[in-house]
Order: sequence, then C-alpha cells, then structure tokens
Amino acid sequence: MAMRITRRRLLEAGSAALASASLPSFSGSALAQADEIHGLSTFGELALPADFPYFAYVNPKAPKGGTLTMQIKRAGGNQSFDTFNTLNTFVLQGDGAAGMDACFDSLMTGSGDEPGSLYGLLAKSVAISQDKLTYRFRLRPEARFHDGTRVTAADVAFSMNLLKSKGHPSFRLTLNELVLSQAEGDDIVVVQLSPKRSRDLHLIVAGLPVFSEKYWSTRNFEASTLEPPLGSGAYKIGRFEQGRFIEFERVPDYWGKDLPVNIGTNNFDRVRWEYFRDRQVAFEAFKSGVITFQEEFTSRIWATGYDFPSIKEGKVKKESLPKTEPIGSQGWIFNLRRDKFSDPRIREALGLSFDFDWTNKNIMFSSFSRMTSYFENSDCKAVGKPSAEELKLLEPFRGQVPDEVFDEPFLPPVSDGSGSDRNLLHRADEMLRAAGCKREGNVLKLPNGQPFEIEFLDSQGALQPHTQPFQANLKRLGINATSRIVDAAQYQRRTQEFDFDIISMALSGSSIPSDTLRIVYGSSAAKTPGSRNLGGIAHPAIDAMIETIGQAHSYAEVVIAAKCLDRLLRAGRYWIPMWWNAHEWLAYWDMFDRPQTKPKYSSGAPGIWWYDAEKAKRIGKA
Repeated sequence: MAMRITRRRLLEAGSAALASASLPSFSGSALAQADEIHGLSTFGELALPADFPYFAYVNPKAPKGGTLTMQIKRAGGNQSFDTFNTLNTFVLQGDGAAGMDACFDSLMTGSGDEPGSLYGLLAKSVAISQDKLTYRFRLRPEARFHDGTRVTAADVAFSMNLLKSKGHPSFRLTLNELVLSQAEGDDIVVVQLSPKRSRDLHLIVAGLPVFSEKYWSTRNFEASTLEPPLGSGAYKIGRFEQGRFIEFERVPDYWGKDLPVNIGTNNFDRVRWEYFRDRQVAFEAFKSGVITFQEEFTSRIWATGYDFPSIKEGKVKKESLPKTEPIGSQGWIFNLRRDKFSDPRIREALGLSFDFDWTNKNIMFSSFSRMTSYFENSDCKAVGKPSAEELKLLEPFRGQVPDEVFDEPFLPPVSDGSGSDRNLLHRADEMLRAAGCKREGNVLKLPNGQPFEIEFLDSQGALQPHTQPFQANLKRLGINATSRIVDAAQYQRRTQEFDFDIISMALSGSSIPSDTLRIVYGSSAAKTPGSRNLGGIAHPAIDAMIETIGQAHSYAEVVIAAKCLDRLLRAGRYWIPMWWNAHEWLAYWDMFDRPQTKPKYSSGAPGIWWYDAEKAKRIGKA
C-alpha cells in the first residue's frame, strides 16, 4: 500500500514448529542488564534520537481526509497485477489483494532517509544480547487490534512461528535461522537467532506483520479467504469486489496514530486499488478520473498519451523526478531447469538477438538506458577488473566459474540500431553451432536433435511490441520463438511450478543488499516451488557471495561482496537484460499536496502526500 516504508517490503512478499528447547532465563544476565534502545540498525548508530518527534521529510500537520485511488504496479508474495481472490497475502495460495500491508503493524518500521534502520512501532524498545543473537522487544501497552483487544507478546511470537512454518516461501526461506520466538509475559517477546544468522535477520524479524493468535486459532492460515482478517494497522478493509477493486479505510482511533513513526503519514481517509487486465483500459480510467494517482512505466504512453483535455486544463499534473535510489533488475529470465538453456553459450547467443538500441529508439522514444548490472544506479555495480578485496572473495572459486569473473564484467553489445544487426546475428549463429546446435533448412536443432522452440510466457500483452522484433531475430536464426499470453491465475500457477521457457521479471532495488537475495538467486530457492528464484540459479559461488553479504560487518564489505555477486550473475548469462529509467514518472489529478522535502531514498509518493480539499474543489473532484 506504500503508506509506510517497512522492512518487510524489501522481502517482497515468511517457522518450523516452535523450538523444543526451553527459553533460557535472562534474570541477572547480560541481556537483562543491557540498555533498551528505541530502534535497530544494520551498521553503527541510529541517526535519530529516542525522542525524535517525526521523520524530517513529512508534514507533521498534514490534514486527514479524501480518497486516493491507484492501480497495483508492484507485486510481491502471492499478489497478481490483474486480479485478486484472497485477502491473505502472506501465503502461497491464491492471488493476494493489493494494499494488505497497511492493515498490519510490525514491531518496528523504517525511515525513507535511513536505509538499514528501524524505529519502534508495536515495540517501544529492544534490548540486545552481547552476542547479538537474542533480542528482547518491549511492546507498547497501548497497542491494539482493530477489535480493541491488546496486541501481546504471545501474538508476536505466534506470528513469527506461523510465518516460518506456513508462510509464503519467501518468508520460510528467510526465517530459517530464527531459532525461537517466545512471549515473556504480555509485553515482552524474546527472539533467538542462530549463530549462523544473517546480518539483517533481526531487522527482518522486527519488520514482520503481527497477527492475532486468537483470530487465527479458528482459521486455516494457508487457505485463500475473502474474510477481512483482524489487524492492528492504520487501515482496515472496507468495500471490495473480488478481482475488481478493494478499499482500505483509515482507522480514526488507530492506536499508533500519534507515534513519531506515524506522524505525517496515513493521511488519506480511504485508499482504493482498482484492477484492470489491460494497461490501455487502466490509462483511460486515469484520464477519466477513476484512478487519481498514476506511476507510469510505459514510454509510449508517457511520450504521447498525456495530451488529453484535463492535462491541458491543468487538472492533471505530470512530473519526472530523478531517481536517487538503487534500480532493481529487469530482464527476460531463462528457466535453467530446461535442458535447452543449460549451455551459457546458447543463452548468450539468444541475448545477442535482442536489439535494445533499435527498440529504445523506435518503441520507447529513447527514454531508457540499457540495463547491464543487477545493481544499477548503485555502489554495488561491478565496474572494471576486480579489486584486490573482490579477488580475495572470488579466488576460491577459480576454475569453477567463468574466467570472465576475474576480468571486466560482461556488457551486452551495442548494435548498429537497424533492428537486425547482421554482425551480432552472425556471432549468435557461431555460438549456437559451437554449443552443438545444427541448422537444417530454416530450422535450428538443439544438440539432442529436437527443433529449438521457445515460448515467452506473460499475463499481459504490454511487452509484445518489444518482444516481437526480438522473436523475429530468433526466427532468423532458425528458432521458433512464440508468445503465450495467459490469464493471471494460470500465469501464477505456471510460474510457481516453474513451468515456462522464458518470462520477464522486474525486481526492486535495495540501498543495502542483504542475504534476502537468496530468495531470488539462492540454490535452496531454486528447488522451492513458489520461490522468487524463477530462473533456477544454483551455484555454490553465488550462494557464498550471498552469505558473505549477509554476514558483512560494514557497508564497505557489503559493496565488495555485492560486486562479486554482480560479476558472477552477469558471467552466468542467466538473463537477457532489458532497460532502466533514471526518472520516476508520476501523473496525478491536482487534488493532492506534499511536503517540501522528500525522503533521501524515494520520492515519498504518495505515502506522505495528503488530500487538498480546495484543490479538489477547483478541478471539480471534491
């Protein structure tokens, strides 16, 4: 729902049964004597003191009111862009509804100015053991669920264990080193982590949603449901129609509305998400005012579509804001579980057939840059030859990884812009032949003698203008490349079961990468149905770099290990990189206002914006 920046959104979407070991006594221990602090941080000290009044980028006097209407543009866990049939977004089953995060509070929550830090929400404070394996969270006595019942330590412990045992695979994989979560009275929950814990696991745990144990004791957590679940957050579910729209109503007596982390946020009385299966239809809904806030991703629409009367009359605003945060990765993903993609030479040859330069000029109005790294716009992007620090991490894998890893990182070639660069296609043909493929007439056959056929799977047709010229080049090589557009339910089922050849995938970036990368690139995730490792990447060197990132003790160490990971992923030719935009494209009906400053690591839109009744009246939207 993007009403608040939380740690769990970095996970996208997460216990074995309760540990049988008894909870150790901390009476008289170093933990019992430890000072309680008001937040948690990845490295060093927290930037804000315990008595900070609110985050610097909010308007503490922002008025409450109005309605914000959006379309889902980012999905995680079991969410779909096209529809929804369940209100439980924390499990694998079903197509989850947009915006459900806003119904649930977590122990702590993040700041848009300070990556890698969390401040108290449900938890007033936390005490940390000297070995940083045990965390004793003290809950606020005023914390309440929407039915008025108190949020207790038992609810927190129940939630952590439930997500670890029955949650979406993203949670289960991430919480593997959560050893124990147990209540110590109503207001204290003690969390124990394994000595093998990752650097950021304490932040992940503190950012998990908290559920009511009493509510879920009579319900099946793993099942799809359209019963609004009991939460404790700033919003609760209002009206909805399955697959068409869902509304969230601001809770007027929300227990945490005056906390420093919430001041100036959660400003809309109602937040509504509209669902459309077609992007053009959704854009028409924006033009007519059905949708009031739009983050635009389609270059054609951005360049040519915003010329309708309401724009010319000043009723709709259009802005391009520079991105200051790291860019997520985006590309066509090979399913490495299929033999035809097992040879990296074949994968590279297929990539040579995509003419980005022609596509960018002729389809995307020259609005984008070619994506070359898994960490674009970030310190973690590998450039040049490995440094001495990088080599120290990479050397143990020499001979097990491509030699390229120890040299300049792979860059996709620049074409002649013709759309069908003969030199690149000739190189691709040579690489396919070197990999054992043979041409028989107009048909390229794989080393096993089968015709080379590729199906691009998608649930929408928006990428077809980009994909079809790419497929035409593949056909020039003798490869029968086709597209299959399926409905949202079938798409989710096929991706969860890894039943595809190639799909497109976009992932969010992170200012401080953590070992949650194992969800997308780790060997265990590759074998877990429903995981985000759709490509099936499984390599010990990649696993090692992810663990090194997770165990790093400084930002500098994270950067070194992430650069090594970038080199390994790029050398593996696991994807065909697409493109990225250096700007955030926003359009909205001129009925909102926003703070003069913005968070350092995001635009803040629309989470810290508010409804302006006078503006709305002026454009006839009051």
